[in-house]
Amino acid sequence: MPPSTGEPAAGEPVGRVEPAPDRALTIPNVLSVLRLLGVPVFLWLLLGPHADGWALVVLAVSGATDYLDGKIARALHQTSRIGILLDPAADRLYIFATLLAFVLRDVVPLWLAAAVVGRDALLALTLPVLKRHGYGPLPVHYLGKAATFNLLYAFPLLLLAHGHSGPVAGLARPIGYAFTGWGVALYAWSGALYLVQVTRLVRAEDPSGAVDGVATG
Repeated sequence: MPPSTGEPAAGEPVGRVEPAPDRALTIPNVLSVLRLLGVPVFLWLLLGPHADGWALVVLAVSGATDYLDGKIARALHQTSRIGILLDPAADRLYIFATLLAFVLRDVVPLWLAAAVVGRDALLALTLPVLKRHGYGPLPVHYLGKAATFNLLYAFPLLLLAHGHSGPVAGLARPIGYAFTGWGVALYAWSGALYLVQVTRLVRAEDPSGAVDGVATG
C-alpha cells in the first residue's frame, strides 16, 4: 500500500496546496512516460491479435514501474509538478484502455466501465473550480492509489479467466471479481473524499459558504 500523500484527515482544516518543484527530466518521470507509451501497445495487443499473454506482460511491467517511480521519487527527492500529473494520468489511461478492451470483448459489463469512467469525469469538473481559486490538481489520495492497485490486480485475473476453463481460470475468476469489487468501491470512496476536500478548499476562500453560487453549508 503506498503511503499517504499527506492529505488532511476528516475535520482538519485544509491549507493551500504547496506546488511541487518544476523538474521534468527525472527517473520517475522517465518511467511514467514509458508507461504512457505502453498504453497503445497494450490496447492493440488486446484488440488486434488478442495476444493476451503479451498484454499481461505489458500490464505487469506497467505495475512494476508504477511502484518504482513512487519509491524512487521519495528516495531521491525527485518529486516534481509534471510527475504529479504524469503518474495518475498513466494509471487512468491503463484503466480506461483495459475497460474499453474488456467491454468490447465482453469481459466486463458496460455499467462497470461507465461507473469508473463517470467518477473521473465528475472529478475533472472540479479542476476549473480549483483553478479559479488558485489551486492546481490536488494530490492523489492513498485510497485512490489503493483503488487503482486493486483494479490493476483484477484485470489480469479477469483476462486469465475469460474464455478459459480449468483450475487456474476457476481460481482466477472469483479473485478477479473480488479485486474488481474492492477497486470500484475504493474508487468511489476516494472520489467522494476528493469532492469533500475541494469543497473545503473553496469554502475556506469564501466565508459565505457558497461554491460557485451553490450553497454548501
